[in-house]
Amino acid sequence: MSLYAKLQQRAAEGKPVRIGLIGAGKFGSMYLAQVPRTTGVHLVAIADLSPDNARTNLARVGWEVERTRASSIEDAIKTGATHIGDDWQALVRHPAIDVVVECTGHPIAAVDHCLEAFANRKHVVNVTVEADAFCGPLLAQRAAEAGVIYSLAFGDQPALICDLVDWARTCGFPVVAAGRGHKWLPHFSESTPDTVWNNWGLTPEQAKRGGLNPKMFNSFLDGSKPSIESTAVANATGLTVPSNGLLYPPASIADIPFVTRPRSEGGVLERKGMVEVISSLEADGREIPYEIRMGVWVTVEAETEYIKNCFEEYKAHTDPSGRYFTLYKRWHLIGLEVGMSVASVALRGEPTGAATCWNADVVATAKRDLQPGEILDGEGGYTVWGKLTPAETSMRQGGLPLGLAHDIKVVRPVKKGQSLSWSDVAMDTTTHAYRIRRELETQFAPRVLKAA
Repeated sequence: MSLYAKLQQRAAEGKPVRIGLIGAGKFGSMYLAQVPRTTGVHLVAIADLSPDNARTNLARVGWEVERTRASSIEDAIKTGATHIGDDWQALVRHPAIDVVVECTGHPIAAVDHCLEAFANRKHVVNVTVEADAFCGPLLAQRAAEAGVIYSLAFGDQPALICDLVDWARTCGFPVVAAGRGHKWLPHFSESTPDTVWNNWGLTPEQAKRGGLNPKMFNSFLDGSKPSIESTAVANATGLTVPSNGLLYPPASIADIPFVTRPRSEGGVLERKGMVEVISSLEADGREIPYEIRMGVWVTVEAETEYIKNCFEEYKAHTDPSGRYFTLYKRWHLIGLEVGMSVASVALRGEPTGAATCWNADVVATAKRDLQPGEILDGEGGYTVWGKLTPAETSMRQGGLPLGLAHDIKVVRPVKKGQSLSWSDVAMDTTTHAYRIRRELETQFAPRVLKAA
């Protein structure tokens, strides 16, 4: 039962789990902060486009310089230190690496990294959920074909939500809804990297101190990341998604079981068994006390009078009917928790969440009127945000996945608020990311459209 005990055993045997990290930015740095404090693991190598920046981040999180001086991967294995370089292919191809942690945040590159890791029989913990959102089912399939594990990253909200859903179903509860919290007002969908810090609630000085990337943080604020993460959850758990995007109902933690009920019973859901995101702001912008902005939750149903009575007897907080109950984690610790995924994948052979179906998609949607010749800049940028969409709707509309809306040219006028299609852009069809997405559509479309 105990991953920690298994890690202790690996340490005692002198056989640590050997890890390779691709990307040492903010998320990667949070994981790096925990590695020296985790028994039974050895971070053998880091690959980053800027090794100097990686060293700076290692110093920021408290690494001793001596730990970073391995001259090669082989030297790292011999000495127990860590090699830092810019050759990700050498990292994923080295036979000693057990688990690759993909942490670049660049979805098109992440697909390359995942596929090459699978080809070299490496397990992958994919932090870059943007890639999972547009081709996760195929990545999971490729991993299975190679006999390795592909996993979402614990600490990030999708894996934590999947964990709550698994708890509910393993206990015999039907899942009515599951999701995360978010600070949301409708006009945030127009936010850009220039406006993000004021809306987020940080000063530019605080953002600079933390080395925070405005584009990345804006991808949360403008609704792209909540849609991306909700897509990953839907495709990993089989939950369905709202027909016209996330609703972001405002609610305190106490009110989650009230609002995450079907509309026929006074809630906001189209049906039972859906993903949703709870807003920490009222419609007029007032902050809600005891909110779930940084947390995750699952709402379950008591199907019998006996179970309903148990909720009452043990003082479980429910909706007025006494049938709907919400379990939650108010916080997530992001990269500080990735070690759970690494250990689960390496020692149990189990992912902490992975796509099993194609229920949902994230379609690039114009933040403003777009003209031919403009270049799309992906999630969190100035041109598009991501809208959560049923896979069937995306297929019928030819929706352009947000994860592929990077550095491509607009060829037709697109109105503000309109979702883009493949025919609106000059797509680079040479990338692995494009090809695997098209293969996903070909392979999964028949069952997606039939299910609709």
